[in-house]
Parts: sequence; structure tokens; C-alpha cells
Amino acid sequence: MVERNSTTPPAADVATGTTMAILIAISGSHLLNDLLQSVVLATYPVLKESFHLTFAEIGLITLANLTTAALLQPVVGAFTDRHPLAYSLSVGMGFTLIGLLVLSTASGLPMLLMAAALIGIGSSIFHPEASRIARLASGGRHGFAQSLFQVGGNIGSSLGPVLAACIIIPRGQESIRWFSLVALLAMVVLLQVGRWYQRQRTTQTATIKTVPAPLHALPTSRMVISLIILGLLIFSKYCYLTSLTNFYPFYLMGHFQLSAESAQLHLFMFLAAVAAGTIIGGPIGDRIGRKRVIWASILGVAPFTLALPYANLLGTEVLSVIIGMILASAFSAILVYAQELLPGRVGMVSGLFFGFAFGVGGIAAAGLGALADRTSLVQVYQWCSWLPLIGLITAFLPDIERSKS
Repeated sequence: MVERNSTTPPAADVATGTTMAILIAISGSHLLNDLLQSVVLATYPVLKESFHLTFAEIGLITLANLTTAALLQPVVGAFTDRHPLAYSLSVGMGFTLIGLLVLSTASGLPMLLMAAALIGIGSSIFHPEASRIARLASGGRHGFAQSLFQVGGNIGSSLGPVLAACIIIPRGQESIRWFSLVALLAMVVLLQVGRWYQRQRTTQTATIKTVPAPLHALPTSRMVISLIILGLLIFSKYCYLTSLTNFYPFYLMGHFQLSAESAQLHLFMFLAAVAAGTIIGGPIGDRIGRKRVIWASILGVAPFTLALPYANLLGTEVLSVIIGMILASAFSAILVYAQELLPGRVGMVSGLFFGFAFGVGGIAAAGLGALADRTSLVQVYQWCSWLPLIGLITAFLPDIERSKS
């Protein structure tokens, strides 16, 4: 057993039972955080027209946001593993609040880049610490807690563009400031979560002196290889999901001549399936084991992705829902598996995987868009359909979990 100083949070949960109020608060805060993050993307048409931006300059805004949102997350997570800060979530949301105000008053590209970077910093602080609190409040139901946490973000990401279309596009750049009220609401909720977290830390310091033994006795080299495998699985999942979330409406309009309104409805159906898969995957992993869920989610979706580019409209509708539900169930299982692989490093692991997922999504969006320009979306979906076969490498993941009852 390894001695731990009083500032290091334990790997084990201290809360007795699942603290549902905290999980709901964290999931709701995730909804608000990701809603605000998606506002940046949704304002591009307004910003492009107002500042006469080129597509390259819009790309720079995305890069500024993703750089801080993706690259800082593992750094923040590693720091808070050693120096937990109970109210860091509220501070992170404060960065997002400032970023929104700067975005609403920006007069040029430099200020737009600063706003995007500040909003990204807020996200980089939020995700690793919120994931840690979800695990702490899980009462041992780690998969369920992470799924509930994740589904809040899924809902927020889908609501952001809708609210932006209703508020920002008709009213212009200055209306972005109204979203600062959402950030303020999130800060109030996260202050309450911070108070609960502070009480849990006090309990930990008083009652727990050692880090519980991990579920495995793997050498460092095997753990590194396992993390690389998990990273490749994340790459497979988010490359394919990006191909649908970014280009599915255009595929439907071009391939089946659907209207823009109908195509958006189909995208909503897909996103609803993603949300359902997210909330289902965690509890199933708690019951049958994380590795089995990873197998079923990544590799199990391959027959459906391989069929999608050749399906008619009805088949495409059905397959997209099945794909969204199955593939979305993987992330919670992968994240909890990684947290159990490296006990006591919940923040670093969460930041690493959230940051990597964000980065993969951003790079994939740019890369697949360039491929679509050179070829076609049908060709892109044909190539992407093979990505889930990367799930075969799940066979090389060690069995680190205790047997499920």
C-alpha cells in the first residue's frame, strides 16, 4: 500500500451510495458547459458576415478553441490530482463567462481568437474535475455515473446550435452576451457542488490514509500499451462520429435530395440515439464489465457502418440510429476502464481522454471535409465505414476488472 499525503484524493469513493443530487448537478452543468462551447461553432455564420472572415480565419478560431480545450485538459487533470481545488469548476466556468462577453463585443480577429481560447480554457478546467466528482459521487456505480455525466454534454451540444439559431443569428453578435446568464447559472450550481466536494475531501483526509490496491498488477509497459490501445479506440470512435455529426445533413441532401429541414430532423434523430447510447453504455458496463462493452460498441458497430454507404433512405435512417446508439456507449466504458487502470490519477486520465477526443474530433472534421471536397461524401463514408474494425485490438486489453456478480 502506498502512503498518500493529505492533499491527494483517493481512488476509492467516499460517498456512501450514489449521490444522485450531485450526479444530476454535474450532468446539468455538463449540459450548460457544452451548450456554451457549441455556441462558438454556431456563431460562425454571424461572425463570418460581420467581420468578412475567410474560411482560413474561421479555422484559426476553431484552432484557438480546440488548442486550449484539448491540450490543457490532461495538464489540469494531473495538477488537480495532486492539488485538488474544490471550487475550480466555478473558476473554469468564469473563464467561459469572460470568453462569451469578449466574443459578444469583439471588434476584430484577435479578440475573436482570445474569446475562443478563453472559452476553451473553461472547458479544459471543467471536464477532468467534473469527471472526478462524478466518480466520487457514484457509490461504486462508475459506469452509470460517467454515462449520466456524459449525456448532459450530449444534450447541451445538440441544444447550442438550436438556441443560437433562435437568438444569435436573427439578433447578431451582441446577443451572445445573453448566454453569459447560462454561465452564471452554471457557476451557482457548481458552487454548491464545490461545497459538497470540499466536505468529501475533509472526510477523506480524516478517514482514509492509503490508496486502495488497484484491480491489477500490471507492469508499467503493459499499462502504457493499454492506454495506447484505448487511444486508438477513441480515434476510431470519434473519427466516425465526426463524419456523421458534421456531414450527415449534407450527405442526405446530396445523396437523397432531402430538404435542409428534413436533413436536420434526421441529424436530430441521430443525436438522440447518441444520447440514448451514452446513458445505456455505463450501467451495462457496471454489470457485465467494461471490456465487453468496448468490444460490442466499437467492433460490434462495424456491420452497420459497412452497410450504411450502400443503403436506401429508409435503411440509412435505421442504420444511423443503430450506429449512434451502439457507438456512443463506448466512451464511458473506455474512460472508466482507464481510470481503473491508473487508480489515483482520475483527473489526469479524464483530462487526457476528453482532450484527445476533442482533438481527434477537430482534426477529423478538417481532414474529412478536405477529403469530401476532393472526392465525395459517399466516398468518405465508404472509407470511414472500416474504422470500427480497429476494435479488433480490444483483444489485447488486459482483464483488469473483478468478476461481475
